[in-house]
Amino acid sequence: MNYNNKKFRPILNSENGETTEETIFEYQQVGNILTSKYQGGKILKGHLIGLVNEDGTIDMRYHQVNEKGELMTGICHSTPEILENGKIRLHESWKWTSGDMSSGKSTLEEI
Repeated sequence: MNYNNKKFRPILNSENGETTEETIFEYQQVGNILTSKYQGGKILKGHLIGLVNEDGTIDMRYHQVNEKGELMTGICHSTPEILENGKIRLHESWKWTSGDMSSGKSTLEEI
């Protein structure tokens, strides 16, 4: 699976997450290395880097600055689902590596 030049938006997130429907992720992929810049909603600026596995799952690390001016970091595992319209939905399990160290789940859809 190749995520290059695809954009995603969260449609669901745990209460302890910071992404909202206003957050836009712009994915770039070269080989199996995935990067993204993102912002919107509660996030002023964020970046992620990850590895795409043969089955399309992604193991990633992220860092972002939120609207409170805090630098937040975390890890995430994403599993893709191909929708009937051909777009990708990502089911994510994540954990903060800063702040309260809590974990959560989110769902992103390709826009």
